[in-house]
Amino acid sequence: MSFINIGFGNIINSNKIVSMVNSDSAPAKRIVATAKEKGNIIDATQGRRTKCVIICDSYIVLSALMPDTIANRISDNSSKEEFDNDK
Repeated sequence: MSFINIGFGNIINSNKIVSMVNSDSAPAKRIVATAKEKGNIIDATQGRRTKCVIICDSYIVLSALMPDTIANRISDNSSKEEFDNDK
């Protein structure tokens, strides 16, 4: 299991992430609206502007970090795990 920081001390399981999209697109806004209706949304923005919609297996997570930032953290974390496994 691999966890990743999505901002402001909020951490999610990176293995459950299906997709990360910019929150400005119309499809992302529809996904967020639908998730709010169903109650499948986790707001991890700490009151900041939503910049990333993280689509997971069974829920949606909102983050104030850009998708690129989170993707870099995931790749840094996975390369670190590979290095640790090589030892």
